[in-house]
Amino acid sequence: MGHRILQLDPRDNVLIALQPLKSGEVISFAGNSYTLITDVPPKHKFAMQDFAVSDAILMYGVVVGKALEAIRKGQLLTTRNIRHDASSFHEKSEELNWTPPDASHLLGKTFRGYRRSDGQVGTRNYWLVVPLVFCENRNIGVLKQAFEEELGFAAPQIYRRQVAELARLYKEGKSSEIHQLKLTAESAAPAKSRLFENVDGIRFLMHEGGCGGTREDANNLCGLIAGYIHHPNVAGATILSLGCQHAQIATLREEVRKRDPKSDKPLLVFDQQQTGSEDAMLTEAIRQTFLGLMQANESRRTEAPLSQLCVGLKCGGSDGFSGLSANPAIGHTSDLLAALGGRTILSEFPELCGVEQELINRCTTKESADRFIHLMRSYGARAKAVGSGFEMNPSPGNIKDGLLTDAMKSAGAAKKGGTSPVTGVLDYPEYSSGPGLKLQCTPGNDVECVTAQVGAGANIVLFTTGLGTPTGNPITPVIKISTNSELATRMADSIDIDTGPIISGDSTIEKMGEAILQQVIRVANGEIKTRAEIKGQADFIPWKRGVSL
Repeated sequence: MGHRILQLDPRDNVLIALQPLKSGEVISFAGNSYTLITDVPPKHKFAMQDFAVSDAILMYGVVVGKALEAIRKGQLLTTRNIRHDASSFHEKSEELNWTPPDASHLLGKTFRGYRRSDGQVGTRNYWLVVPLVFCENRNIGVLKQAFEEELGFAAPQIYRRQVAELARLYKEGKSSEIHQLKLTAESAAPAKSRLFENVDGIRFLMHEGGCGGTREDANNLCGLIAGYIHHPNVAGATILSLGCQHAQIATLREEVRKRDPKSDKPLLVFDQQQTGSEDAMLTEAIRQTFLGLMQANESRRTEAPLSQLCVGLKCGGSDGFSGLSANPAIGHTSDLLAALGGRTILSEFPELCGVEQELINRCTTKESADRFIHLMRSYGARAKAVGSGFEMNPSPGNIKDGLLTDAMKSAGAAKKGGTSPVTGVLDYPEYSSGPGLKLQCTPGNDVECVTAQVGAGANIVLFTTGLGTPTGNPITPVIKISTNSELATRMADSIDIDTGPIISGDSTIEKMGEAILQQVIRVANGEIKTRAEIKGQADFIPWKRGVSL
């Protein structure tokens, strides 16, 4: 791709600018020449032919839009001259004949993880503290401060120390010096040494759910929390309940049993209305949680095959290069894992619009294909019912960087799933099982999607971005992958891997996909932490499907 323009598929009728193109330039491609009648910024597209009103726009070999007005050959595509359009989809009509990539050199390769009694293997070892309802968030905050500060899990108080220094100057009457004071991260005091060396941390998952909304949302919250409890990166959990909320303790326990009928993980539940005294509840929660941490600290990493990896595939802050570099690169990583018996999860159903038929035909069973069709159509209908729709998915940032329609964005987003068979379809908040690529019904929202992928068992998440995002997760490492080198340089403290060399022609999708897998193994081993882990980025937002009441 070391050129100025690119055509993704021979059927496409647009070309993509990889570098700035000027009006009046004559561009040669595949024996044809195109005189640009407008400037074309990098990541944007221009017409390979004259379009009449309602003519189809094709990218990745699929319909991604429709002309709103006459568009001339060599003219820039914009939201003023095209709109969202996508091909319809129907029942499974083809069988996939998949040739997996050569993964023979990876056979016998292992990572060092935490084996759980149910056979799962974790890449981290955390203890969870979670409220069943938002009424307990304050108490969760009290426990968070006590445990993190006293056990050495708290991050260095960089910004607290900076504020303290400014306050000192103000008290001493040196207000003028505040303007010149150089504030740096070095002003932070060193973190305390951890008491429990084999525990990666305690995660406190505050949220705004559990009551006041629909019963569906309350039940889904219980299912999501149960997925986190069942997750191999979790050694045990402490649950705080008020008592009267929709999200009942009995519902949570039933959801845990669905995921593992023989679960032997410590699950400590405290009900404030039954306990009576808040102090008594918190005191006992502290004692029992500390005992649980002592038990969790006995875990040690052992060798495990790569088939025990479950990798979430996510994009956010996407740009016009996402579908050219980072997304297909992690798609190749996904294919390698599928060839090795591993599991991957492709989510974001609003960003699979227009490529449904390909995914349907990749399903290994008619039941999975039919379930995907049902979930896509019901999700789309829900969006329409509240005056929205998948076509409203692209954000202003997406559009500015070349993703003009949802179908255009989706065609590139789907590349994260590679080419392997779809071996299962999950509704939210179900847990994944078995090898291969799974499709999971979630929103495109960065945090809601990653929250759901981890709740379905992802013990690593690959997150591609063209515009940049600090997103992380409380219990699973999120590896941030830039689509372009400029972003990797500008937001170096948030980016783990740069796939920009694919755009410049200095690397290939296959080479980058292999390199990403090697990074996955190092992160899974605990050899390195992701940028999100280092920054303490631990985002958790349950998806609310219903309407708050």
